[in-house]
Amino acid sequence: MPSPNILLSTPNPHKLPSTVAREDEHLLVAAAKKGDTAAFEELVSRYERKIFRLTMNITGNREDAEDAMQDAFLKSYAHLKNFQGDSRFYTWLVRIAANEALMRLRKRRPNQVSLDEPIKGEEEDLMPREIQDWGPGPDQRFAQTEMREILSSVIEQIEPEYRMVFVLRDIEELSTEDTASALGLSVPAVKSRLLRARLKLRQKLDRYFKQGGAN
Repeated sequence: MPSPNILLSTPNPHKLPSTVAREDEHLLVAAAKKGDTAAFEELVSRYERKIFRLTMNITGNREDAEDAMQDAFLKSYAHLKNFQGDSRFYTWLVRIAANEALMRLRKRRPNQVSLDEPIKGEEEDLMPREIQDWGPGPDQRFAQTEMREILSSVIEQIEPEYRMVFVLRDIEELSTEDTASALGLSVPAVKSRLLRARLKLRQKLDRYFKQGGAN
């Protein structure tokens, strides 16, 4: 299969499409599998901003995010024949992009990043007894334009194993099952890591505002 002329711009992560996977996605995938490069380029156009935001949130580095996004689309095209349609194409693409971003993060932080390693107590999914509630959760505040840059900087401070689950579940709005599939985790593990990510964000943001924006 020849490689399409995939021209990926460097998107503005704050200008986002309102729809993740449209109803005609499967038609575009089917056409792309038959060699219709225009159909695949439409998939690229549709999802490149969201994939860039994903890789940027994971890596925290613009150059790595751009490279991970490029490679994710190129690999998805090269292996399109292997996509069986058991999940949405977007979910499959997210998994490729997340892996590409994680690989670059591991190169910059060797021996510090492990997504698959079990976390003590993660199957218990317990809520701490005390945590100050200062209003809407971080995921809700992300929707507010004035909070985006603040939350993005705080997200980067969270360990990758929690950050990736939060980004996929609360920012990209994948279902718990799709998030588990994309990251190769169990549903209970996703729920536990998401809870911990939300709590970590709530604590860090609470500290941020109390200190007037100081770290």
